[in-house]
Amino acid sequence: MTVKTIQDVGFGDELEAFTPNNSLDNTSAFAKAVKYDGSGRFEDHEKARELGLPGAIVPGIMGMAFLTSMIHRWAPEAEVVKIDTVFRAPMLADKPLTISAIVTDIDEDEGMVELDLTIKNEADETRVLGTANVRLPTE
Repeated sequence: MTVKTIQDVGFGDELEAFTPNNSLDNTSAFAKAVKYDGSGRFEDHEKARELGLPGAIVPGIMGMAFLTSMIHRWAPEAEVVKIDTVFRAPMLADKPLTISAIVTDIDEDEGMVELDLTIKNEADETRVLGTANVRLPTE
């Protein structure tokens, strides 16, 4: 469901979860675009293992971009005021991730919604958790 105003939101609403493109090609391109490339940790599974990682990882800010993308799919007119995340474990490139969120607070007077955010791996382990404060239009 696409949300247009704060009045469209209910406590406990779940945003539509999605699986982002976190392929090695995509994480490599993202790392290059934000000048994180070169070490191999985002571009090459073997080089990442040599650095002590379990494989090439998804850049943290790419994970935050996935979360923001989910919010804007849910509410295209939303203003993401703040996202606060905790990275619990690496997100691996080429391994499915699920991005999800739930509405945990609504302030209709201010047009603000708080969301709990998660990124989970294919084993349903939480890799990233956080919150977002989102401003929505009022009627």
